[in-house]
Amino acid sequence: MPQFLSTREPGFEARFQALLGMKREDAPDVDAAVADIIAQVRSRGDAAVIELTERFDRLALTPETLAFSPDEIAAEVAKVSAEDRAALELAAERIRAYHVRQMPEDQQWTDPEGAMLGWRFTPVSAAGLYVPGGLASYPSSVLMNAIPAKVAGVGRLVIACPTPGGVVNPLVLLAARIAGVDTVYRIGGAQAVAALAYGTATIAPVDKITGPGNAYVAAAKRRVFGKVGIDMIAGPSEILVIADRDNDPDWIALDLLSQAEHDESAQSILITDDADFGTAVAAAVEARLKTLERRAIAGASWRENGAVIVTRDLAEAAELSNRVAPEHLELCVADPDALSARITHAGAIFLGAFTPEAIGDYVGGPNHVLPTARSARFSSGLSVMDFLKRTTLARMTPAALSAIGPAAERLAQSESLEAHGLSVRVRLNALNERES
Repeated sequence: MPQFLSTREPGFEARFQALLGMKREDAPDVDAAVADIIAQVRSRGDAAVIELTERFDRLALTPETLAFSPDEIAAEVAKVSAEDRAALELAAERIRAYHVRQMPEDQQWTDPEGAMLGWRFTPVSAAGLYVPGGLASYPSSVLMNAIPAKVAGVGRLVIACPTPGGVVNPLVLLAARIAGVDTVYRIGGAQAVAALAYGTATIAPVDKITGPGNAYVAAAKRRVFGKVGIDMIAGPSEILVIADRDNDPDWIALDLLSQAEHDESAQSILITDDADFGTAVAAAVEARLKTLERRAIAGASWRENGAVIVTRDLAEAAELSNRVAPEHLELCVADPDALSARITHAGAIFLGAFTPEAIGDYVGGPNHVLPTARSARFSSGLSVMDFLKRTTLARMTPAALSAIGPAAERLAQSESLEAHGLSVRVRLNALNERES
C-alpha cells in the first residue's frame, strides 16, 4: 500500500518532507564507468563505439552499419500497420502545430538616445536526439524531440537509438521519417552520447543533445555538457493528481498507474480534500493491479513511492503541489482553471477529468519531455527554445555614443579596466574634434 497522509494529523510536515526527499533512483555509482567510456570514445572513435555496442547491446557493427541505411529503414517502416501510421501522423501534426506557435519573434528598435537595439534567434546547426531502445523504445519520444528541432530550423538532425540484440522497433524509424530526421544510428548508452558530443570518423558531432535515457546516459549528458548543450537530466517519471470527490475513483486510479507502469522508481501521488475518496482510489488501484499487464512494475512503484494525501481544502492541495513541483499535474476538480491559477510549479498541467495525462504523452500537442525530481521549480519542458540561440544586437549612432558613452567610460574606470574606457574615449574624442 502507498503512504497515507493527512494535513490534519500531527507529524504531517515531517512525513511530507520525507516524501519530498525520497531518493527514487536505484542506480549504482556509474560516473567512473561513464568517464572511462567517454575517454575511450574520444581516443578511439568508431572502434570504441563498436566494441562497446557489442559488449552492452550484443550487436556486432562496422563503421558502415552504425547507421540504418535507407533501404533498411524502408523495409522496417513497411511493417507498420495503417492504423499505427495514422496515429503517428496525427500525433506529429498536433505536436508540430503546437510548437510552431512557440517560435519567438526577432525584435529591433531605436531607443530615445538614437541607439538601435534588438535581438534575433537562430537555430543550432546540428542536434542529436537520444531515444531509448529495447523494451523502452518509444516512437512518441522521437516526435517530441525531433519536431521542435525541425520547427526551430535545425539544419542536421540525428538520432541515437540502441537496438539490443538487433531488435528494431519499426515505429521508431517511421516516427523519425515523419519528423524529418536525417540519420538514425543504432547505438546507445554513454558511448552514443560521447560520439554525438565529440564525433568519430563516422559520426559527426552535434551542438545539442536531448532525450531521456538510463543512469549511464544521464551521467554522460552531465559530463559532456559544456562541450555541447543538453536539454535536462531526466529522472523517473511522476504524476500528481488533485481530485475532488466528484470523480470516478477508477479513472483516477488508472491515471496514477499510467506513470507507475513506466518503472519501479516512478511516483504517483493523489491529493484530495475527501478522505473517503482517497480510500476509494487506493482500492481501485489495487483492483487494477490484479489485471494490469505491467502490474509487477506498477505495483512496486505504487507500494514504494505512491502516496495519498488528504487536505483541508483544494487551496491547501495547490500549496502542497507547488512544493512537490510535479512533472505531470492533473486537476480533476469542478473548476480546474481557478485551481490552475494557484499553481506556480509544474512541468505540465492537465485541466479537467477528461484530460488524462496520457493524452499529453501522445497527441495533445504540448511536449512530453518535462522536468522531473522537483526541477519544475526552475526549469521548463522541451520546446523550440531548446534548439534556438538568442543573439543581441546593438548599433550606436554618433549621437547615441555621445549621450551614453561617458557613463560607460566612467564605469570602466571604476573597474580599473583602462582599455575599456579608452576604447570609448577615442571615439568620443573623434566626435568632439569633428564638431569643433
